[in-house]
Amino acid sequence: MSRADLSKQPSQVAAMFNKVSTHYDRTNSALSVGNDALWRVATSRAVAPRAGELILDLAAGTGTSSASLAGTGARVVAADFSEGMIAVGRSRHGDNPLIEFVQADAMNLPFESETFDAVTISFGLRNIVDPKKALAEMHRVTKPGGRVVICEFSTPPFAPIRAGYGAYLKRVMPLLVRVVSSNPDAYGYLAESIEAWPDQKTLCGWMRDAGFTDVAYRNLTAGIVAVHRGRKPAANSVPS
Repeated sequence: MSRADLSKQPSQVAAMFNKVSTHYDRTNSALSVGNDALWRVATSRAVAPRAGELILDLAAGTGTSSASLAGTGARVVAADFSEGMIAVGRSRHGDNPLIEFVQADAMNLPFESETFDAVTISFGLRNIVDPKKALAEMHRVTKPGGRVVICEFSTPPFAPIRAGYGAYLKRVMPLLVRVVSSNPDAYGYLAESIEAWPDQKTLCGWMRDAGFTDVAYRNLTAGIVAVHRGRKPAANSVPS
């Protein structure tokens, strides 16, 4: 088995990411034409980490996003379902005392309720078999008044951009992955999962249903990616 499918069975998804973990960051940078670094900066700014805060970075992969968050002095729990990704992350960032790597299932997080000042996930929510359950777990482990930030592929609102992006996913990306990836078949799932993922407003609705308030999003790269933000209501507050 070299790739997952849209059933998103956890064992398949984990096995797929285990196989691509070593060259994952290099492949992402090539496929995004370097935009992955800009998306990471925008996500970190949306999280707005502060020194001393405790942040959960879900689907942390090799820890690149976690290192960015920890650069502010925040403590970061880098959690991922893939043992291979966690192993690479520990090898690269294991000497950073502000980052702790944990293998975890986003639908059943091994943390106490109301633990984290902020919870974030980048390009991982669409890989979860039940994203609404993951959002409920994110809400559970966030402190009252805490924030959630989700960076994910999305739907470009401008039709010509949408058409061009669809053509890139179907025709250009398969050629690129055969050059830059050690396991090109696995990236067929990437295009399929992006095309099947709901648009920005739908994800906003899911976040509100999970209990988050002040939900909003910002499009990046013409809406190819969107950063969604929300907040867990403070204790004794009235949801808006």
